[in-house]
Amino acid sequence: MSAPDFIVHDAEDTVGVIVKEGIDANSTLSGWILEDDSRFEMACIDAIPLGHKIALGDIAEGDTILKYGHDIGKAVAGIAKGGHVHTQNVKTKRW
Repeated sequence: MSAPDFIVHDAEDTVGVIVKEGIDANSTLSGWILEDDSRFEMACIDAIPLGHKIALGDIAEGDTILKYGHDIGKAVAGIAKGGHVHTQNVKTKRW
């Protein structure tokens, strides 16, 4: 089995973390859910740098983003499944 392109810690997470360099837009990525050791594939619609996040499903503006089973902020714009999730579309809830 090849190394995954992104990992998801908790089955309830709404994002996965890219763990491979050179992820191009319009590619098919392999994901690994650590919680249950399952694998799946999904389309990636954006180029996403190492360490950044990919949306596991459509995320609406105002939705809570879950990473590693924790609330990391809210979407300030809609994000399509397979899209790049980062500071351009997610902000902390603290301010």
